[in-house]
Amino acid sequence: MGTSLESDYKAVYGNRIGFGGKPALVLVDFVEAYFAPECDLYAGVDAALASALRIRAAARAAGVPVILTRVTYQASGLDGGRFFQKALPLRHFLPGSPYGAWPKGLEPQADELIVSKQYPSAFFGTSLASTLTAAGIDTVILTGLTTSGCVRASCIDSCSHGFRTIVAAEACGDRHPDPHRANLFDMNAKYADVLPEDEVVAYLQGLPAR
Repeated sequence: MGTSLESDYKAVYGNRIGFGGKPALVLVDFVEAYFAPECDLYAGVDAALASALRIRAAARAAGVPVILTRVTYQASGLDGGRFFQKALPLRHFLPGSPYGAWPKGLEPQADELIVSKQYPSAFFGTSLASTLTAAGIDTVILTGLTTSGCVRASCIDSCSHGFRTIVAAEACGDRHPDPHRANLFDMNAKYADVLPEDEVVAYLQGLPAR
């Protein structure tokens, strides 16, 4: 064991894989539950949404595909399996709940793909990986909520499916800074490049016109 977290990891992890040539942007579960103070999923993550919207604007200007994910269940919750049983706040994503709606500012555009999921990862049990592969995508830029939950799960699956994975740090959020920071650190060490918003935007702005 080293004398600090950084020294313990530096000799083993920390390699940077970089951007590819054909990215897609994924906004993970930016839904009203995390922005409504009366909801027990409230996380005070307005700054993360603002960052994600700036990245989204840059992606759209560059002609980069934008994908929005949300959690949806049948009325019984049966399709949520053990995840629905374990994480009780998932009841907010049953039919009729207002908390599964998009927050103000994130109204989906007609050309943006919406992926409905039942489990933490945007890839598990959905057609996202096949859709991206068919479109020739080699880089997945991740933003979303929460860092320690669905963003991390999506990050691991993105890497496992063979995509260069970029996590935009300021565009992710959690209900407490400790799991947020710890998961950004770990994702950067093992599965993705965790980069600041300005670096992600600069990359998008530098892409060839489409």
